[in-house]
Amino acid sequence: MLPWPGTPPVDPFPREAPVPVTAIDPRPNPIAGPADAQPLFEDIRLLGQILGDTVRQQEGEQTFELIEAIRRLSVTFQRKADVEAGRDLDTLLARLSPKETVSVIRAFTYFSHLANLAEDCHQLRRQADLEAVDAHPEGSLAHSFDLFAQAGVRAPAIERALSRSLVSPVLTAHPTEVQRKSILDAERTIAELLAARPTLRGARARTRNETALRASIAQLWQTRLLRYSKLAVRDEIENVLSYYRATFLHEIPRLYAELEELLGARVPSFFRMGSWIGGDRDGNPNVTAETLLMAVRLQAETALRHYLTEVHELGAELPVSNTLVGSTQALRDLADRSGDDNPHRADEPYRRALIGIYARLAATLRKLTGTEALRHAVAPSAPYSAPAEFVAELRIVADSLRSRHGSLLLGARLSPLLRAAEVFGFHLASIDLRQSSDKHEAVIAELLATARVEPRYGSLTEDAKRALLLSLLADPRPLRVRNAAYTPQTEGELAIFEAAKQVRADFGTDAIRHYIISHTETVSDLLEVVLLQKECGLMAGTLAPGEATQPRVELIVVPLFETIGDLRAAEPIMRGFYDQPGIEALIRNSGGEQDIMLGYSDSNKDGGYFTSNWELYRASTALVRFYETKPGLTLRLFHGRGGTVGRGGGPSYQAILAQPSGTVKGQIRLTEQGEVINAKYANPEIGRRNLETLLAATLEATLLQPHNEAAPEFLDTAAELSVRSMAAYRALVYGTAGFTDYFYSATPITEIAELNIGSRPASRKATRSIEDLRAIPWGFSWGQSRLALPGWFGFGSAVEGFIAAAPAERIALLQRMSAQWPFFRTLLSNMDMVLAKADLGIARRYCDLVPDRELAQRIFTEIEAEWTRTVQAITTITGETQRLADNPALALSIIHRFPYIAPLNHLQVELLRRWRSGQIDEKARRGILISINGIAAGLRNTG
Repeated sequence: MLPWPGTPPVDPFPREAPVPVTAIDPRPNPIAGPADAQPLFEDIRLLGQILGDTVRQQEGEQTFELIEAIRRLSVTFQRKADVEAGRDLDTLLARLSPKETVSVIRAFTYFSHLANLAEDCHQLRRQADLEAVDAHPEGSLAHSFDLFAQAGVRAPAIERALSRSLVSPVLTAHPTEVQRKSILDAERTIAELLAARPTLRGARARTRNETALRASIAQLWQTRLLRYSKLAVRDEIENVLSYYRATFLHEIPRLYAELEELLGARVPSFFRMGSWIGGDRDGNPNVTAETLLMAVRLQAETALRHYLTEVHELGAELPVSNTLVGSTQALRDLADRSGDDNPHRADEPYRRALIGIYARLAATLRKLTGTEALRHAVAPSAPYSAPAEFVAELRIVADSLRSRHGSLLLGARLSPLLRAAEVFGFHLASIDLRQSSDKHEAVIAELLATARVEPRYGSLTEDAKRALLLSLLADPRPLRVRNAAYTPQTEGELAIFEAAKQVRADFGTDAIRHYIISHTETVSDLLEVVLLQKECGLMAGTLAPGEATQPRVELIVVPLFETIGDLRAAEPIMRGFYDQPGIEALIRNSGGEQDIMLGYSDSNKDGGYFTSNWELYRASTALVRFYETKPGLTLRLFHGRGGTVGRGGGPSYQAILAQPSGTVKGQIRLTEQGEVINAKYANPEIGRRNLETLLAATLEATLLQPHNEAAPEFLDTAAELSVRSMAAYRALVYGTAGFTDYFYSATPITEIAELNIGSRPASRKATRSIEDLRAIPWGFSWGQSRLALPGWFGFGSAVEGFIAAAPAERIALLQRMSAQWPFFRTLLSNMDMVLAKADLGIARRYCDLVPDRELAQRIFTEIEAEWTRTVQAITTITGETQRLADNPALALSIIHRFPYIAPLNHLQVELLRRWRSGQIDEKARRGILISINGIAAGLRNTG
């Protein structure tokens, strides 16, 4: 495959091999040259040879030679723009039988997967090499502390910032993760075997390693890539929990340890995980109160079983004799309470104490999840009432060790376990609840109508709604009428709030903290959720003047501003909310925290890439200024980013540093979605480095850029560019007759909707309108067709129109903006990356799928013209004629990797043509869906 054994490569070898499209964020340091990348080439060559041997063994020599012929033609066509090779490739693909097509697609798809593993492994080696010579790459905590030292930021200032911080990646179940858990597990094994190769000594060890690799790759080949049935919510929960077991539970404590080593002091547990899985009901009828409770229990089981394993191993590692070194009275008391009376351990108080801790954890597992621990030295005893009790007992063990010269015994397991218990508690991750504002309005309307308070709530003006809601919040009486019959929808929504109350009581208040309101458009949208909390026992007191009990709510009410109009209204809505009588006091009494979520995906689909980012910038700035007038309240912006640049993706490090001045302040939440979760967190070491990058960027944005305001002329220019960019984008997407038909024909959107990659439908409503289509499959489809339109369209027209009045002067202004303004520079960099990964030649082949040839030619010509304008705009501003000139590693990777993705695109187009012409065949369907998997794996950030 790269190259196949016995087959001469198209180019001399190492230039044939791809180089990294790395999963580590930020962008890697440039690769120095072939010598530096030689270990990567060797890994990819080995994996390609094994895959080739596997295909030979499993499918036969004829299939192997067919795949190799397609590979050679694709490389020639892609790298040399050889028209004859392109024609030969088309002819060969058209002659493939359905069975041959599936085999070829599987081979190229698995090659993409294996190349990803090799690239990740190589990047980890390079990072280790840098650390070995005390080099501190950008995005590492060590680099951040170097910057702090240069800027005169001392340890006390860092400690103060950390004491007020909350950094939280939030994993979501949005349906762009196209890999099955079985595939993920097999790939983890291959990654581990690959990582071990440089440390192997002797031919026998390397042979054993290669044999294990061959077995794992054969297992991959014999494992189906596709799910036969649609994912259920439980499947999504189990899938994401695998990342906790593999990465988060182990690596987050390591991250804290590194931070404390650099700082020289203990830091609070400010870095925590969040989740939407099991709590996100927006457009997903499969999420109910029952699935929420299931998610919480499965999360708790994951955390508790991790603690049980660690405590068991710790007991084996601490056979410390009381006679030899002694122990504290607190530890001996803990040991005496353990119930362990084995005479062989009478002189080992640490083991006895840990047996008692294990027994309490086992009882806690049984109480919270209904499951049993795997082993018992003594019977389960009294369960812990809260994680703090577990932490307190672990600290007794740690304090005793420190007091008896045992500090060295803490680092390997006890200290990480202590930190894990503080961070993950018994809930593992805080689950956000989310629902659309129109669903809340419907529930309130039914409650009011049934109670004969207001028969037509939905028809009221906004002012009338506010007045009514405030009066109800001041009234201690419930709205629900006893024994009244409510619709299943209303009962289901109320059951979620009631389940949240139960979860917080059983698993701790950190288990559920946030309630997110999708499509927040009015102040009443926020007041409705406050009222629903009151109705379900999540609010204490009322908003009545003179109320004896200070009112408070248990869940933070989080507006989600998604469209361009919503973002523009964000600050006025929040100002109006706080202007309502009693609301500001309610928020202060409830902890003084206000999360506000900003939607990158829908705002992009609404207004295009540049306008989306500009309106996000403006909304963030306006919100910060408003909350500066509310001392004592903590504003935390929650960034709803996706995998693609069009959905807010791209390197997290640069994205955080490009945030407007004062918008971070140690407080940030952001979503991790799609196959990006796998790319970032499947490998534990890569996962830790990505978490480290997120933390480093947050600290730098907080401590080094607090007053880095953009120049007024930069802001004015961005505003004008935004107007022009949005006009061009909306003219195409919403103003061009037939564009919806073009989109549905020139992308695999229909087939993506059939791929069993999530429990949520691709569209909010049963229509073909782009307005109703979810932003995720919108971006995913454009990525598959290699046009990536949401990540760049409109910018070229905007720049062309802006500079027309005074070319020299305005070009110079744009160049200053790129040099001096991180926000603008990051936007250009991300667009540059999108344009480099896109391929107009392949996109034109998808255009050929459109039945209306006049429509196809008209729209593609317009897209192509805007592409040319955008490329010219970026070249004019940056001075670079080649894409990714500032990132040669990624540029070289694209040159070498993409010829191996291109066959998947060509085959996908051919199969789509057959399928849509009525050649219905299960193998054709499988081929289409596997090609979607392979392209997503090859591009790595298509979701």
